[in-house]
Amino acid sequence: MKSPADTRHILDKLEAQHPDADTELHHANAFQLLVATILSAQSTDAGVNRVTPALFKKYATAQKLAKAKPRELEKAIHSTGFFRAKARSLMGMASALVKEHGGEVPANMDALVELPGVGRKTASVVLGHALGVPALPVDRHVLRVSNRIGIADSEKPEVVEQQLAAALPPERWTRTSDTLILHGRRICKPKPLCDQCAVQDECDFYHAARRVRTPRR
Repeated sequence: MKSPADTRHILDKLEAQHPDADTELHHANAFQLLVATILSAQSTDAGVNRVTPALFKKYATAQKLAKAKPRELEKAIHSTGFFRAKARSLMGMASALVKEHGGEVPANMDALVELPGVGRKTASVVLGHALGVPALPVDRHVLRVSNRIGIADSEKPEVVEQQLAAALPPERWTRTSDTLILHGRRICKPKPLCDQCAVQDECDFYHAARRVRTPRR
């Protein structure tokens, strides 16, 4: 695995390649982002963004979402997939917010992951993007890109989170996640576009692939 200094250098180059990196989920506050992130499981951000304007208008607060009629909520989020499970998670999350936190989203990882439907990745998204708390969400893109480049070495999200966080100052954590996610969507796809990558020279995956392609003499 690469050194912290090499990791920071690589992230500098990736951030320059993706200066617009940020969450693509539309939101106006922490509650909206929490709802949107739960909906984003097994769905695209664009698909979630098509659903949330009407959803946020009807269920503007945790109190209103907690009292939603399941059938109506399921219909409203149907296009995001797994709508029954997501409706249960949303209503459970909202009820817990009302009961345990006065309807407000807590700025604390331990409290967030206690909410129904909220895992560490979802909590990290909300903390980093809406609550100003350093956090480093690790999704499938972050796993793929960081392991390919060699700035992480694990298929376990929490381990990769720890490895990246240890190499970077806290104020870079959320930006790093956004950058790696965007790089994974645009360049380092399952079938990567290595010729368009800003860190091709530093990438372990690229050099390993070149060795395989280069015939022995």
